[in-house]
Amino acid sequence: MIVLDTTVLLYAVGTERRFREPCRALINAISAGELTATTTVEAIQEFTHVRARRRDRADAVELSHAYLDLLAPLLVVDEAHLREGLRLFASQPALGSFDAVLAATARATGAAVVSADAAFASVPAITHVMPDDSGVRHLLASHREIHG
Repeated sequence: MIVLDTTVLLYAVGTERRFREPCRALINAISAGELTATTTVEAIQEFTHVRARRRDRADAVELSHAYLDLLAPLLVVDEAHLREGLRLFASQPALGSFDAVLAATARATGAAVVSADAAFASVPAITHVMPDDSGVRHLLASHREIHG
């Protein structure tokens, strides 16, 4: 399983950027059932906040509902994940607090984290995938090898 960070959600619907097309391809693969992915309530909430600052609220809410439907069931962040996230935040200076909790939650479930934030690569015992052309191709190829 893979966990999408907010960066993937934003780039997939954003303007021309380095990660836009690979993130769109990733979302399309999830929509087509070629890949299984999820995220957290907090990631969708963060997406909504950032998107509403760039577009109107109706657009942000509509896209957030679409992501919720696509990525459900969402991972639940519990007290143990928060505690571990705070420990990671204290020990990994490049990692923000939100990302530390997402990393802890993903690690607890054995999921890989797909994020444009390179700080995830510093977290021990998680697999970080950059959502660039190479990273998305690798995810799709790995899924095809496992599921034929």
